[in-house]
Amino acid sequence: MNFHLISGGCGFVGRNMAKHLYKTTQDTIIVVDDLSVGMEPAQWPFPEGKFLGDAPQRSIDNVEFWGEDQRMIFWNGDFRLFLRNMLENDQWLKEAYGIEMEKFTDVFHFAAIVGGRAKIDGDPMMVALDLSIDAEFFYWACKHKPTRVMFPSSSAAYPVNLQAEEGFVALKESDIDFETGNLGQPDMTYGWSKLTGEYLARIAAEHYDLHVACVRPFSGYGEDQDLSYPIPAIASRAAGMEDPFEVWGTGKQGRDFVHIDDCIDAILFALDNIKDGSAMNIGSGKITSFLEIIELFTEFAGYKPEIKPLLHKPVGVHARHANMDHVFNELGWKPKISLREGMKRVYEQAVKNLEKTT
Repeated sequence: MNFHLISGGCGFVGRNMAKHLYKTTQDTIIVVDDLSVGMEPAQWPFPEGKFLGDAPQRSIDNVEFWGEDQRMIFWNGDFRLFLRNMLENDQWLKEAYGIEMEKFTDVFHFAAIVGGRAKIDGDPMMVALDLSIDAEFFYWACKHKPTRVMFPSSSAAYPVNLQAEEGFVALKESDIDFETGNLGQPDMTYGWSKLTGEYLARIAAEHYDLHVACVRPFSGYGEDQDLSYPIPAIASRAAGMEDPFEVWGTGKQGRDFVHIDDCIDAILFALDNIKDGSAMNIGSGKITSFLEIIELFTEFAGYKPEIKPLLHKPVGVHARHANMDHVFNELGWKPKISLREGMKRVYEQAVKNLEKTT
């Protein structure tokens, strides 16, 4: 039987990957998360209700075994402690919890201190702890030698000077070039940590013969995303018919939005097609402003509010969108969910959430 490891597995992308693997394979998935921002398995949403029910089948200390077949295992704690325990004793999982395995097949490293723009700008030193998490992860991976490793980087790793109001461009993978040293300045400590993680991925592949793939997702969104992120927050306010409608900054700042289902598909595609630690973009190749997002959600809600700019709020770079030529034309991956379809799903979920509270 294959065993997969998902760090940060209770966060937005992590839990969606865990659900996908549980539904599409018969493998065992070990999810590690300290629940600092994640959602415990009992709360994971699913179209038919909760994903794995209200309670685990059994528990041992800080570990829960979920699902009738107990293939979803949740280890509650700091991922760095999990890694240290495995490094100190390669039989630790068996001796402590009765989990018998030789090594992991696919490892998805989503664990990170991250949040919306307020977190990235408001507490940059806290976000910088991602450097510690990633360094310990790659050190462990080079020792443990899982079959394949996925490192999710970020579009925040791209040089900020290419994303300014004057002269912004569609960001292509080669805008970060480790060979020539043409790296630019990433976006705050979050961007620096992701850029460093990509460098460690290349070192792991080149010097330790580890199969590693990296992805640079742009603005991922989805129905079960936390309200600290802009898309679900805007959808919720539209569902509540907010008027005047507040927007951070002028609202003219733009992003490349990609639905979580397409993100999961692209991550698995990258794992199948990249092994040298290099990265591919995950995006649509189209830029959409937040004013356009508000217009779309309020159209769904059936009203036209006054727009109220909040110029004192953090907004990040002016424009960030992907050049998808390499992915579309050379690798052969494309997103399946249009912006309108994806945003309609988010809006409909926001309406359901509002109905539960009224």
